[in-house]
Amino acid sequence: MKKINLFAVILLTLLTVSSLFAGGGSRNGTAGATELLVPVGARGISMSGATIVGATGVEALYWNPANLVRGEYNTYAMFSHMNYIADISVDYGAVSTNIEGFGALGFTIKSIGIGDIPVTTVINPDGTGQTFRPSFVTLGVTYSRMLSDRISVGVTANLITERIELVSSTGIAFNMGIAYKNLANVDGLSFAVVLKNIGPQMKYDGSGLNVKAISTDLARPTQYYKIDAASFELPSTLELGLGYNLQINESNALMVNGVFQNSNFYGDEYKLGAEYGFNNTLFLRGGYMFMPELDSDSNVFGLTAGFGINYDLGGVGLKLDYAYRQAKFFDANHVFTITLGL
Repeated sequence: MKKINLFAVILLTLLTVSSLFAGGGSRNGTAGATELLVPVGARGISMSGATIVGATGVEALYWNPANLVRGEYNTYAMFSHMNYIADISVDYGAVSTNIEGFGALGFTIKSIGIGDIPVTTVINPDGTGQTFRPSFVTLGVTYSRMLSDRISVGVTANLITERIELVSSTGIAFNMGIAYKNLANVDGLSFAVVLKNIGPQMKYDGSGLNVKAISTDLARPTQYYKIDAASFELPSTLELGLGYNLQINESNALMVNGVFQNSNFYGDEYKLGAEYGFNNTLFLRGGYMFMPELDSDSNVFGLTAGFGINYDLGGVGLKLDYAYRQAKFFDANHVFTITLGL
């Protein structure tokens, strides 16, 4: 009974916080730390992110921390690489383990690679010959546990670090999730709620904000003043997910998921995804995301698709996943993921 009461309190808290959200409106695109919104993992991306119910184990760390504890194996390791837009790459690594009587712990690192950018100035608009390399790294730690045989909860703390040449910013963001399996006593029907990127504002600082002062009468030596950078909010989101897993027969299974996402700095998103599995070995996936509140050009990404192969190597699980995602104005995204389970 205490576990059920705790579930009710957590769910009420999430829904209460969600009441603070509103459509982005004039604030669209004004949030910072948007690398938090870049998805990871081929399986989830191939279903357009409609996987806060279906993702379990280490692959659930980004989508829904509550499902970390539901993994098939006790220990996982995962690495993913994505060719993102405009020659940007996204590398992601994660490890997790289940501890009997305690729950599951997970650790993640995500790095956004932009490459070298030429340094330009007013005097040298074509470049000085020097370059700089921006750095966007997110480190996460997750705790998840079962409250009952149907209900799981999880929380993630992410340390955000951003550096652009001589200025940098550091912040912390929290994700909270709840997952309910076999909703209304229907086998295969699941429900989930996830609140992401909740935390204090971030702010840039560093010597790069020092500006040389100009003396009009040349009566003073060279001095510098420092620009006070404005603070920025995190791109918080609320996601509600519903999924149904149909076991057609011993060899064939079909999973269908849907997610509604509300953002404090963007329009509402609706995500649909499906996965067909054969002998728990070969998987085919597809998905689509649409935003009815915004015009068609606002949605950079289109249809998604992918496949996965699952091998059992004598007690060691090996999963190879690939995802393809259409992109307007840019080359399509290609995502590759390797997962090991022990």
